[in-house]
Amino acid sequence: MSISTPLTLVVNCGSSSLKFALFDPRESEALLGGLAECLDAADARIRFDADGERTVAQLNGGGHREALDALLAFLSARGLLERVAAVGHRVVHGGERFTQSVEITPEVLADIEACADLAPLHNPANLIGIRASIAALPAARQVAVFDTAFHQTMPAEAYLYALPQQYRREYGVRRYGFHGTSHRCVSQRAIERLELDPTDNALIVLHLGNGASATAIRNGRSIDTSMGLTPVEGLVMGTRCGDVDAGALLYIARRAGLDLDGVDTMINKKSGLLGLSELSNDCRTLEQAAASGHEGARTALDVFCFRIARTVGALAASLPRLDAVVFTGGIGENSANVRAKVLERLSIFGLDVDHERNDVTRGGACAVISRSRRPAAIVVPTDEEGTIARDTADIAFGQSASAAEVA
Repeated sequence: MSISTPLTLVVNCGSSSLKFALFDPRESEALLGGLAECLDAADARIRFDADGERTVAQLNGGGHREALDALLAFLSARGLLERVAAVGHRVVHGGERFTQSVEITPEVLADIEACADLAPLHNPANLIGIRASIAALPAARQVAVFDTAFHQTMPAEAYLYALPQQYRREYGVRRYGFHGTSHRCVSQRAIERLELDPTDNALIVLHLGNGASATAIRNGRSIDTSMGLTPVEGLVMGTRCGDVDAGALLYIARRAGLDLDGVDTMINKKSGLLGLSELSNDCRTLEQAAASGHEGARTALDVFCFRIARTVGALAASLPRLDAVVFTGGIGENSANVRAKVLERLSIFGLDVDHERNDVTRGGACAVISRSRRPAAIVVPTDEEGTIARDTADIAFGQSASAAEVA
């Protein structure tokens, strides 16, 4: 391998998507990237963005494994696969063991698998990506970057459940939080964009997508978040219910004759926007349907936005003040309608949406969308892949590695 050519591949397997990007460790911008979406559905597809061109291929109902096969074939055809020296993987749940990114060993892999029950839509997908990468790139160093790690700074009053504490001691039952990689990078960018004091700031970051979460961040540290032991808790999501009375689940299980697996399927795969609308889990589809008069779609979006605003109000109690509300994620970055509905409900905090600016902010744009200065509302594109790549390069090559050292 030439000393100038080691590359870092980032693999980010979501619940129904797979994002990827290829980086030169010495450059900030990705060499290429792309997204596989609607996985395990009839319209599953993968998009490659490289050399200023976009290529889309159908996956014919395929899932994460088929998307990875297509990605590896794309890299191989361009002579890039053999140049990959490190692979960084987003891993949703790391339990209490992992407080930072780590190189993947057989022991780490076993620990990730042990957490699969806590993130049933994600950790199994993450493991597919890791194992496929190890098989295809046995010489590359593999690194896990955990969603839960950023939230390990939460105080006990924020992460403890009011349950018998023997379950915390024996089974690790506590609140962990997720989307930590996104919350970490977005909060840093918001602080810079708003010119806040890096040692004295207070933000609430809203990562809104098929999975959605909100985090109160004080001086770059997570102090409270909406998700809990698993990614089910908190906001309404694409197919996840978010907060719900546990007694309601017991009632439904008894009346409908559901076993535990049936309840698991209901709260993870049949609820959220899909369950409310009885139409789709995709916000874009629901916005179009609501505009055409579909009552279920309108109701789903109203509940979604109400719950976001209510959660912001609750998280504000964890902060000494509120400097900004930050929108990110696929919905947060692109849905002016959702942002406006949320901010209108947050007028009690002095937030005043700038509708003209809000309406044109989408597609990766970073912009303040409020007339109010404190607190401000801002859209900041997430860069989970870039953050994962930096963590991976630090571990695989050393933070200040030269080209010769990373060859």
